[in-house]
Amino acid sequence: MPIVTRFEYILDDLLIRYIAPEETPDALGLLIVPVARIASVLPPREHLESHAVHVLPDSWLPIRAWTVDPLVHVRRQSEAAAGGFSQGRTLRGGPTTLNLRLVHHESRQDGTETLLRTVMADGAGLEATHEIRHLSGESGVRVSTTVRNAGAMPFTLELLTAFSLGGLTPFAADDAADRLHLHRARATWSAEGRPVADSFERLSLEPSWSAYGVACERFGTVGSMPVNGWHPFAAIEDRAAGVVWAAQIACPASWQMEVYRRADQAAFSGGGADLEFGHWKRTLEPGESHSSPEALLTTVAGTVDDACERLTSMLRRNLVTAPESELELPVIFNEWCTSWGNPTHENLIALADRLQGSGVRYLVIDDGWAERPGAGIQQNGDWDVNRTAFPGGLRATCDALRARGFTPGIWFEFEICTRGSRAWEETSHQLHRDGIPLEVGTRRFWDFRDPWVHDYLDKKVICLLRENGFGYLKVDYNDTIGMGCDGSDSLGEGLREHLEGVRRFFRRLREALPHLVIENCSSGGHRLEPGFLSLTSMSSFSDAHESSNIPIIAANTLRLIPAAQNQIWAVLHAADSRQRLAYSLSAAFLGRMCLSGEIHSMPAPSWEFTREAVNLYRELAPIIAAGSFRRVGTWGDAWQHPTGWQAVVAHDPATNRAFVVWHTFDSPLNELVIPLPQNVDAPAVRTWSDTADPVHLSQASLTLPAPSAWRGGVIVIQ
Repeated sequence: MPIVTRFEYILDDLLIRYIAPEETPDALGLLIVPVARIASVLPPREHLESHAVHVLPDSWLPIRAWTVDPLVHVRRQSEAAAGGFSQGRTLRGGPTTLNLRLVHHESRQDGTETLLRTVMADGAGLEATHEIRHLSGESGVRVSTTVRNAGAMPFTLELLTAFSLGGLTPFAADDAADRLHLHRARATWSAEGRPVADSFERLSLEPSWSAYGVACERFGTVGSMPVNGWHPFAAIEDRAAGVVWAAQIACPASWQMEVYRRADQAAFSGGGADLEFGHWKRTLEPGESHSSPEALLTTVAGTVDDACERLTSMLRRNLVTAPESELELPVIFNEWCTSWGNPTHENLIALADRLQGSGVRYLVIDDGWAERPGAGIQQNGDWDVNRTAFPGGLRATCDALRARGFTPGIWFEFEICTRGSRAWEETSHQLHRDGIPLEVGTRRFWDFRDPWVHDYLDKKVICLLRENGFGYLKVDYNDTIGMGCDGSDSLGEGLREHLEGVRRFFRRLREALPHLVIENCSSGGHRLEPGFLSLTSMSSFSDAHESSNIPIIAANTLRLIPAAQNQIWAVLHAADSRQRLAYSLSAAFLGRMCLSGEIHSMPAPSWEFTREAVNLYRELAPIIAAGSFRRVGTWGDAWQHPTGWQAVVAHDPATNRAFVVWHTFDSPLNELVIPLPQNVDAPAVRTWSDTADPVHLSQASLTLPAPSAWRGGVIVIQ
């Protein structure tokens, strides 16, 4: 039986097609393809044709070569398993999912936003509403699913997808051998965004000879650091067709994605973590609903970098709600790598005096400003000001910083309390697991489902910010609570509810202090997901403060979040050579420049060189805010010992302005050839680096001859 199209829409350059098998036209699936490639879509073959199939008994034949992947995958507790050796690998494709049938479909227009809403029901009291939202001019869609108990008896969910794309690839009529690849981004502490590409065959996603056994790659993150192992991003590339499908999930808690295959065509789905992967289930009483996290989806006739750019351009919507001060991408100075946890009023004023006239606007007091009830750093919960370090209180320091032209900032890790604090004993307001306060190292965690916690932190955080005149808040979060906590239908649901409470407190911060600039830091890049990005002005790219791999990590995260939110450290030392300064400072042009280190004792030539970099950054900030970015080079797999080189080309199509950030590592090439964007008018270049190396310019590329190792710089195309 052929596949039929039930509904079809063109949203800018995307074709949205709701498909179904002809024999069950109300069992919908979803296919998205670039409008430019509609003519290349092929009808799938009807049956498997391999020699192995034909040796089977005639009663087994024919074997269907495709299925329409359901629009929504949902599983009820205790329902029959799907079979095909799927248990322990996936909860997709169970009876509830296969029983879903179309109830209602509509398209609505509200100004520049299009809403496609599809209601499905299983005939046994479960109703699933799938929504696709598209804002005119955006390069992708936002997808989510809500399940409602429309019956008379409670039931328990164990899986709910936000999205599921089927029919991959629609550009092949067979099993698309040797052409499908899965792209992901691994994340570990101080090594975020590592690109990983695997062929479907390498991942054992090749269909079996009879399309019986399930092949599934399920991956994600479990815990309260959603970027701990993997970024919530994936893309599927059909290299023969030159088409990529990509998704990001906006989820602060446990999440998962799956690539699933039984026959010719693959399916790609994602959402919150399920029972098997993330210890999640939720019981819905009659009338109750549960919604998935939102997913961002796109497809493009192009490369994976093109798809990433389309997703990050969608995330730029967040910047519309940022404080007005953020429009110019001000430079930050954070004193963490200056005092290493021992800030004082005196050293902050000394820093401010040195920084005056430098172009730096935000001056941030990091950890150590509060009394430490225990030993070590990053320990608190009481948030009492250290009067030895700040004898006049924080207000005196903030007033002095503002008098010198700076916006004062401060560090908090307000989601935790630590051993030795009074807050440590407030166990009735903390997260528990198995009835015991949940401890990780020296930390316990406030329960953000508890109104008492919000009120406590209103006094400790919001009031402190308001009363002392802070305009910048760095929010840190330095460990994960793991699979979840007590107090709900499951540990995973407890985790989800708790983190929704954390997000509510972020919104409370923004409502109480609308001009506050909020930095999202979670031991660097552990919360680089769209949900937290939408609540904050910028995010720390990593905790790689001054290691040689900073340019690599910064370029990695630049593929996954907007440059205007990609805060990159440049830690400077008094003894740094001009070469080392250029290497460190040029990396910060890949996002938001954040300085730290020993600037108060730097010799005058080094400081003047640093100021040149800051001034150039401010000049190029409009390109950083609005531009596209492309990376070339080769840097090896051992990032603590990188080899080769890297260059990132930033280009703003609206103004046709561009610049290049380049770095060499150990054993670079004899010359670096850097392709330029098409149609860039490049009559001349201007360079900033430690030496005046010649740059050869052509219409199509820049060439740097004979660069030495461990160098960095910026080339402005004029």
